[in-house]
Amino acid sequence: MFVTRFAPSPTGYLHLGHAFAAITAHEAAQGGRFLLRIEDLDASRSRETFVEGILDDLSWLGLSWAEPVLRQSTRASIYGSALRRLEAMALVYPCFCTRAEIAAEITRSAEAPHGPDGPIYPGTCRQLSIKERVSLKNSGATYALRLHSAKAAEHVGPLFFENAGGGSCTAYDRLAVNPGAFGDVVLARKDAPASYHLAVVVDDAAQGVTLVTRGCDLLPSTHIQRVLQRLLDLPIPKYAHHRLIRDDLGRKLSKRDGSRSIRAYRAAGVSAAEMVAMLKRA
Repeated sequence: MFVTRFAPSPTGYLHLGHAFAAITAHEAAQGGRFLLRIEDLDASRSRETFVEGILDDLSWLGLSWAEPVLRQSTRASIYGSALRRLEAMALVYPCFCTRAEIAAEITRSAEAPHGPDGPIYPGTCRQLSIKERVSLKNSGATYALRLHSAKAAEHVGPLFFENAGGGSCTAYDRLAVNPGAFGDVVLARKDAPASYHLAVVVDDAAQGVTLVTRGCDLLPSTHIQRVLQRLLDLPIPKYAHHRLIRDDLGRKLSKRDGSRSIRAYRAAGVSAAEMVAMLKRA
């Protein structure tokens, strides 16, 4: 029996891909515990009406979960403690670059390194002296906190993770971790107390999650998350990355693309049983 979780962001209504992910996590618990976490750290896009819609759609699908529902927006102090621990290890540095400045720097570089999400941060602020950092902070400049991936790699040494039954994502079930896969990732911003990577490992540990089920698109994220788990001495869950539900053109479903929501199918008269059967065939 496992402890699994479904962790949607309330920035839109759930679509078919979400339904498949939730059902997969629910079934994977195998009589254990299925948890629900609301990842609402993006205060500018998160809406309470979407939270209510998520709960309603999941109930309609016949899913139930252990209470209470964890909400990331209530856990800023917990993430702050994790950040301070990493700072004490000299593994975090402030980055004052704007997104436009980062894009311009990447454009100027003939050999900009790439990660799973495209070009990675070139490390501009990593070279700043302590005096320069203090001066910029005192000037009121906005900054993000980044993980020094090279130092982190030296600290953790060789790492691996098990991708149980992940044949749809990779030919290998045991993968070596690449700490620099995403470069010096952002761990926190002025408008967000923690990034996805930091919050997810802290919350999975706090909730006692023993099996993380999620789509193949998030398989690369496991690399940086395994690094953070080791640095913070957190327990290591098992992983199972499942196939994605795609649209008629083979694209991953996305809220931004206006993928058809579960509530739209409900309004059209589709039953929960019909939806589950459709997802099994997809």
